[in-house]
Amino acid sequence: MPNTRPRYSIVAPVFNEEATLPEFYRRVRAVMDQLDGACELVLVFDGSRDRSPEIGRELRAQDPRVKIIVFSRNFGHQIAITAGIDYAEGDAVVIIDSDLQDPPEVIPALVAKWKEGNELVYAQREQRKGETPFKLFTASLFYRLIGKVASINIPPDTGDFRLIDRKVVFALRRLREHHRFMRGLSVWVGFKQTGITYVRQERFAGTTQYPLPKMLKFATDAITGFSYVPLQLATTMGFWISGIALLAIPVVALLRIFLGQTFFAGQATTLISVLFLGGVQLIFLGILGEYLGRIYDEVKNRPLYIATEAPPKPGRAEERDA
Repeated sequence: MPNTRPRYSIVAPVFNEEATLPEFYRRVRAVMDQLDGACELVLVFDGSRDRSPEIGRELRAQDPRVKIIVFSRNFGHQIAITAGIDYAEGDAVVIIDSDLQDPPEVIPALVAKWKEGNELVYAQREQRKGETPFKLFTASLFYRLIGKVASINIPPDTGDFRLIDRKVVFALRRLREHHRFMRGLSVWVGFKQTGITYVRQERFAGTTQYPLPKMLKFATDAITGFSYVPLQLATTMGFWISGIALLAIPVVALLRIFLGQTFFAGQATTLISVLFLGGVQLIFLGILGEYLGRIYDEVKNRPLYIATEAPPKPGRAEERDA
């Protein structure tokens, strides 16, 4: 029986993108038509509350290369990417957002690097159009911070826009943690990696789906998923505060002896010290709680997502032999 599996899969999470989706499909279709092999477009609808799923069904009816996965609720962008990887069948899988900030026309450049023998090709932003100074500053701060504290080398200024080889797909399917940072996981699995640069565009329509609270949660998942530095910081700070306290004991004693009983009189100094130490303790209790909460989520072993509509999953025989 001939192999009908596509050579290329394009995975796109979709959340409330009814104004963008037709144009996104038009531009992706143009790219798929010029690639040197069969293609599929996997649209993952992450609990969209607009007409996005209906538009997806219309696209599937007119183009058999379109697959759709519809979640029962919003499970999050990183989980949607995971579902797309679970269902993708191509030898090369491209992950791209559906808001057209990542231009589909860059995909052939990713494919060219893949054909050179690279198994993961990430797209690195050399410019970000249409974003506020605050967003640019916080994004830059995040990438510099994760670069300092992470246990792996995550390329700066890279998003989820990338191409991964089927061997990387098989490796990622084995990682089922709930608090996911996919750009970190794709680096963690290893393989031969390289990058290209591109200019990130403004949104085609609508507003950002990543407001500040989501950005903070995303950053927390990234740091706690790939670094123990916050936990180690508690130990380090504890030693520093203890050392300062030990040094302060003889200093205060000498000052009281030579400057009299009135020195350090009153409760202000004591209150400030107690409040400072109490604040530090609460901060580190919160850090411990973040890690403990993630352990709790993993122990429950719930599925990463629930799909109410999806194509058959690819067979796992090839994956077991890989």
